[in-house]
Amino acid sequence: MKAKVYSLTGEVVEEIELPAAFNEEFRPDIIRKAVHAIQSHRRQPYGPNPLAGTDYAWENWGPGYGYARVPRWKLGRRAVVVPQAVGGRRAHPPKVQKKWAEKINKKEMRKALRSALAATINEEIVRARNHVFEGELPKIVVDDFENLKKTKEIIEVFKAIGVYADVERAKERKRYRAGKGKMRGRRFKTKKSVLVVVSKVCDAMKAAKNLAGVDVVLAKDLNVELLAPGGHAGRLTVYTKSAIAQLGERL
Repeated sequence: MKAKVYSLTGEVVEEIELPAAFNEEFRPDIIRKAVHAIQSHRRQPYGPNPLAGTDYAWENWGPGYGYARVPRWKLGRRAVVVPQAVGGRRAHPPKVQKKWAEKINKKEMRKALRSALAATINEEIVRARNHVFEGELPKIVVDDFENLKKTKEIIEVFKAIGVYADVERAKERKRYRAGKGKMRGRRFKTKKSVLVVVSKVCDAMKAAKNLAGVDVVLAKDLNVELLAPGGHAGRLTVYTKSAIAQLGERL
C-alpha cells in the first residue's frame, strides 16, 4: 500500500510503501484484550490490615450462660472480633497477595499491535472515535518535523496537514472529573487527540506534549494502549517517515 509523505507546509513531497503491518485485519476483540492486560500491570495491591477488627481484650464465656459462644469484650457483654459483630473483622477482605497483572501471549500482543496500527489508516474507524481531520490517512510527515522546538511550530504543521481541529476538539471538551479524583491531583479529564510517533528522542517530543490530548512516543516504544485508548482502536496518528521505517523493521 502506498502512502503520501507531507512536508512541514502540507505539500506532498513523495510516496512510500507502507510496511505489511498496516495491512493487518481489524480485530477489536484482541486489541481490547491487549489493552486490558497492559492496564492491569498498573493496578496497585490493596487491602486492610490483617489484624483489623481483632484488637480487643476479649474472652469466651463458654456454655451455660444462655449467650452465643462468641468472643466477648472483657469490660462488657458485646460480641467482638467475629464478622457478624459490630467492629469485628471482615469475613473475606481484599488480599494484598492477589495478582492483578493479566498475562497475554506474545504472538497475541504483536497481532493486537499490528491490528491497532492498521486501524490508524482506516478513515471510517478513526472517525468512529470522533476524531476530526481533513484529507487522507495516514498522516506521514518528513523527518524535519523532529527538529521543531516550539509548540507554535507544531501547531502550524498540524494545521497544514489537517489535524489541528482535533486538538481544538480535545481542548474544548476539557471537563471537571466526577468523584473524589478531584481531591487527588486529577481535577480535569481531557479527551485524547493526536498521537505523534517519532523515530528518536528529539525537541519535537517536548513541544508537542504541550497541546491538549496529544501524546508523543518513540516508534520502538509504541504500544496498543497508545494506539487504542480505552481499548477503542482508530486513534488519529501522525508518523514521521523514519518512524514508519522503524515500525516496518520492528513488526
